[in-house]
Amino acid sequence: MFPLLETKRLILRELTEDDAKDIFSCFSNKQVTRYYGQDTLRNVKQAKDLVEFFDDNYKAKRGIRWGIERKEAKGIIGTIGFNAWSTKHKRAEIGYEIHPDYWRQGYASEAVSRIITYGFDNMGLTRIGAVVFPDNTASSTLLAKMGFQKEGVLRNYMYQAGIAYDTDVYALLQECQN
Repeated sequence: MFPLLETKRLILRELTEDDAKDIFSCFSNKQVTRYYGQDTLRNVKQAKDLVEFFDDNYKAKRGIRWGIERKEAKGIIGTIGFNAWSTKHKRAEIGYEIHPDYWRQGYASEAVSRIITYGFDNMGLTRIGAVVFPDNTASSTLLAKMGFQKEGVLRNYMYQAGIAYDTDVYALLQECQN
């Protein structure tokens, strides 16, 4: 059963095909995808395919992706989850995005904090990594605030619009948690 998580203001829930329009609203926005390592979506069918991709990853235990919904209003404002999940090595990489209409309101921090706890306490992770474009200062700042440490640079690690970019790699270890 897919885990339902809550915070003070948010519900983190399973994505369904009914969320495709909201997913498209996020992933068709160039402000959202410019540091994502994925092309901007051009139609709702691609959003439906993305929801199916997230579902397939969860079923195969390769990742888990929640839709971020505000308790005060229906509709997905972004997604958050773990990619590159390895149960054998007890690690995963965190990833998230929020629609720009909801930036700078603390939603990302609230969601990140909640899934970090879930990752360590319920998934048995000992390491949560993050891969971030160096120009994505908002994400780098958020990760540092959450206790992640920058470990280095992965050269030509991700492609965006056909161009190879270096990325910074961050990690948070369970042993470093309070």
